[in-house]
Amino acid sequence: MGFRPGAEAAVIVAAVREVVGGRWLRCLATVERRAGEQGLIGAAEELGVEIVSFPAERLAAVQVPNPLCRTATAVGTPSVAEAAALCAAADGELLVPKRVLRGITVALAR
Repeated sequence: MGFRPGAEAAVIVAAVREVVGGRWLRCLATVERRAGEQGLIGAAEELGVEIVSFPAERLAAVQVPNPLCRTATAVGTPSVAEAAALCAAADGELLVPKRVLRGITVALAR
């Protein structure tokens, strides 16, 4: 998942629940530089999942359907949500391409 610094846990949780629906969730995956954000930590606690983070360089190497130059400039990888989801799923299958909900970008992979 991708989000701006300072994102609130409640907003992250709402976005994740809307995208995930009734599916089982194992973790919240993101770029390393966002892993310590309090909103993400609070969201993971509320959802009962772990946070998994990846270096921007690793995320940048993942082929995704919706890369953005703006994201590459901001965090060093053209994809955070889709690439992190795929990395967390051991390069599995993207089930839900990224969706942006209230400033939170969420993708789902298995």
